[in-house]
Amino acid sequence: MLAEQVAQKLIDVLNEITSLGDCKNVMRKECATLSRRVKLLSPLFEELKEIGESIPSDTIGFFDAIKAALHSAKELLNFVHDGSKLFLVLERYEVAKQFDDITAQLEQALSIVPYGQFEISDEVQEQVELVHAQLKRAKGHVEGPDLELYRDVSTILSQKNDRNTDPKVLGRLAEKLQLKTFADLKKESHALYTMVIGSGDNDDNSECLDQISAILRKLKEFALNENLEINEPNNENSTSAAGASLEKLNSPDIPDDFRCPISLELMKDPVIVATGQTYERSCIQKWLDAGHKTCPITQQTLPHFVLIPNYALRSLIIQWCETHGIEMPRRSGSSTNEKMSGSSPETLKDQATVDALLRKLSSGVIEEQRAAAGELRLLAKRNGNNRIYIAEAGAIPPLIKLLATQDQRTQEHAVTALLNLSIHDGNKRAIVMAGAIPPIVEVLKSGSMETRENAAATLFSLSFLNEHNITIGKSGAIPALVKLLRDGNQRGKKDALNAFFHLCVYQGNKARALRAGILTPLMDLLVDSNSGMVDEALALLALLATHQEGKIAIGNARPIPILVDFLRTGLPRSKENAAAVLLALCAYDPQHLDAARRLGAYRPLTVLLHDGSDRAKRKAAALLECMNKQQELLTTQASS
Repeated sequence: MLAEQVAQKLIDVLNEITSLGDCKNVMRKECATLSRRVKLLSPLFEELKEIGESIPSDTIGFFDAIKAALHSAKELLNFVHDGSKLFLVLERYEVAKQFDDITAQLEQALSIVPYGQFEISDEVQEQVELVHAQLKRAKGHVEGPDLELYRDVSTILSQKNDRNTDPKVLGRLAEKLQLKTFADLKKESHALYTMVIGSGDNDDNSECLDQISAILRKLKEFALNENLEINEPNNENSTSAAGASLEKLNSPDIPDDFRCPISLELMKDPVIVATGQTYERSCIQKWLDAGHKTCPITQQTLPHFVLIPNYALRSLIIQWCETHGIEMPRRSGSSTNEKMSGSSPETLKDQATVDALLRKLSSGVIEEQRAAAGELRLLAKRNGNNRIYIAEAGAIPPLIKLLATQDQRTQEHAVTALLNLSIHDGNKRAIVMAGAIPPIVEVLKSGSMETRENAAATLFSLSFLNEHNITIGKSGAIPALVKLLRDGNQRGKKDALNAFFHLCVYQGNKARALRAGILTPLMDLLVDSNSGMVDEALALLALLATHQEGKIAIGNARPIPILVDFLRTGLPRSKENAAAVLLALCAYDPQHLDAARRLGAYRPLTVLLHDGSDRAKRKAAALLECMNKQQELLTTQASS
């Protein structure tokens, strides 16, 4: 490659850094110093640009090193310019270390500038050597935080009760961080939201993000209580903007349970994810569309990406809004045109795009079919609106037809596309009505491992509508799911386990699962602490124990020692389910009751009676009553 071309790319990065302007965030000094030093390298790149020859092989190391250092500098400066101010305070040392790392990168790159290979003027060489000397002196010197600022943040975090938070501390923090107006706070909220979306599956940031959310909420409440004026620019909309701001100032505090954990705003369309956490639909959908597979709050991997409307919470929010005279935020419209009005580059915007993909699906040319199914798979995964558009365009029938193909990759794309489409509740019926279940079951039986996993996940998604459980149960899916539960990898087993939770709500499917041999792999999971599915397996066992055949089959598996051990050492939910299974077994067979009593179940049941959930207390009370009656009977028999 010509030196001119490489130099131009370096100049382009410098221009991007220059366009950022002065940093007004917490680490403004570090940003200014790094930007100034980087800009001083511009003359070097300009002279290199004038050289028309190719880069000598022995100078490639320099160009690679300086390019990597400049890109790192640009990313860090972008992050600090646009990032959360509170995050920069809490993670001051980590971010300062990143500045020091880039200083070291630049210093290393400038130590190998190939002056002799190019006609670099003495003046430019002196300037570059000056920058190199500055970087060398600065390397390894990480400045400490603003102690007063850090102390104020720590003080606020230590005060769990909002009423105990010193308004002087909040005022000082708001002043130093320039988070006094609602415009400032909204920008900080947006920065936090962007950080949550971009944090991926990083457990390290989860605690910090929670702390930022807590501080930001207190700062918003402080702004409300102080009736701070919002500094809006003078323009023709200033009157209406000020009116809207005053309306916010006079509004009551929003209960924490009504705020989305991501955006911190009042939820208008609350939905529940697989972990039980509730989020605003648009916020969690953006998180999922970005490719994340975890719950933002708990950081647990989501077994599925179905969003269940939280109607109860929405009803409470509506009541609260009516009580306080606040207009309830409207949910996004449901019409296709309204949904497709977004500006996301991954949102389908014209029928021609879909039509072209559908033509490829039906072309009969396997390469085109594979490519089209793969593209639809990704589009349906990345954007909730696409799921509606793709289904309405008629993609479901040809995708179902492709499930019968002998090409494994095409089959995998097709079943996964159907899985992603099924996330939208309105598509579930359309998929079932199009006759998808039998071919999905065939894929579950004979496809590749990844295809079988996604087929199981699709059946789980479809089973959220209870009327589909009977159809799925009669289709032959249950033996195939049992086989996946027995022989699959960890993800496959989890997908099968999740599918059974919904399918076994229907009594007939419990019997089918038991006859298909579900208990053997289920008991194996119960004693495998490395599976990560112990609690889920126990919950499913409790569900099967409500069936008469289930009680007999579970009893024959001799689970009493395992269940009693769960009563002693399990998590609260596991203790609850262990008590439920024990009660189901002991109520119909006194031998199980005697075995549980002899293994020492009485003591942990007594603890559960006082400390457990309402359901656990009921189960524990009933079991203790059975044990007491059995003991009285034994005592009576012994004395007679």
